[in-house]
Amino acid sequence: MQYKILTVSITILILTGMLSGSAAAGWLIYHKPAFRGKVIDAETKEPIEGAVVVAIYNAHPIISGPAGGSAYIIKIKETLTDEKGEFYFPSYTTFIQPLAREDLAEFIIYKPGYWTFPHHQKVPSGIKPKDHEIFFSKEMGSKGELEMWIKEEKGPALRRFIVVFGIVELPKLERREEIVKRMMGIPSDFGDKDLPLLYNAINEERKRFGLGEVK
Repeated sequence: MQYKILTVSITILILTGMLSGSAAAGWLIYHKPAFRGKVIDAETKEPIEGAVVVAIYNAHPIISGPAGGSAYIIKIKETLTDEKGEFYFPSYTTFIQPLAREDLAEFIIYKPGYWTFPHHQKVPSGIKPKDHEIFFSKEMGSKGELEMWIKEEKGPALRRFIVVFGIVELPKLERREEIVKRMMGIPSDFGDKDLPLLYNAINEERKRFGLGEVK
């Protein structure tokens, strides 16, 4: 009996240690590093204060049906850029179910009056979803190479480019048609209680253009 109690105690201590901020992802453990970035106006290069930044932490089932499994969200966080246009998410570690594995973290950046990240930013143009967490976890302002999609005569192509990690440039929107065109979808299964900053920003803009609110 004492042996069983000792074994259980040791197991708990090991798992607790694995959940520390320095823990690496492994079986039963989900871990992402700290993410940081800076959002600026693509034309003026001035910082954009008050942009909503959403971090989406995804997992993926290990066992799935014939069609394969889809990534699902295990955690979603949001914050606002400060007066310098900067944002920060601390490292995140948690338990994960045994039949799942860690997947990529993705990001949404939304500011009324601007195009959004991803898909509509000027810089980094054409970044792949799987490179989001690389882009925002490297030292902000440092340089490196990433593969990005560009438009060529024969169609979209992947090319390697030098990027400045963490720096996002958003172009301004100028016409109502552009606002409607870029109205973004909301992560499924998350409402205004889960993402109050994002919903407030979206509805603020929709109201200004006479559009109905989303919830």
